[in-house]
Amino acid sequence: MALLNLRRRPTPAVPMPERDRQLVWRLSALLLDYPAAELLAMLDQLSSAAEELPESVRGHLLGVITHLRETDPITLAQQYVETFDLRRRASLHLTFYAYGDTRKRGMALLRFKHAYRHAGAELDDSELPDHLPVLLEFAATVDPVGGERLLGEHLPVVELLRLSLSDSGSPYAAILAAVVATLPPLTTADRRRIAELAAAGPPEEEVGLEPFAMDPSMFPAGESRR
Repeated sequence: MALLNLRRRPTPAVPMPERDRQLVWRLSALLLDYPAAELLAMLDQLSSAAEELPESVRGHLLGVITHLRETDPITLAQQYVETFDLRRRASLHLTFYAYGDTRKRGMALLRFKHAYRHAGAELDDSELPDHLPVLLEFAATVDPVGGERLLGEHLPVVELLRLSLSDSGSPYAAILAAVVATLPPLTTADRRRIAELAAAGPPEEEVGLEPFAMDPSMFPAGESRR
């Protein structure tokens, strides 16, 4: 009689080799970073790497690379700030959606810090541990299992960010689509959580910030959004 059962890793929404999933995470971490000169100088290299990926995710990443290549650097910088720094619904900090800047967020951030420390990684003070590019880099280069677990736990927020970026017409939505493809399919509980977060908005949200349209296809027929 077997006394121990190994817990199987969840199957991603789009089946792909583990190497490809980690490559998606690594490329996404880089492409979600501020479009500084160092990143723009790497675009040919990133494009070559993306070409190796399955068609289901390749196009998402190549589209963003093309946008970065064909857009003026000053415009790219302005777009990035307007997208991620000035729109609270497009924050790259995963715990912000649930807790904003409240004290409860500190405990949520510890979950990330402990995972990084357990894997032998130390985060400097330049970024919070729940920053999505930081987590993606961790999952791609340090601890794929631990990183995947954190990404899966925050899948509703990742999908909510994808919806927000898509609603605003941001090319960065394609990166989130590629990331979501590497994670397990959304469950009914995930969809309800997305609806709750979308309806409430980030805590202490400023007046006048725009809501974004919810895709009706997110909710099976007859399922309440609340």
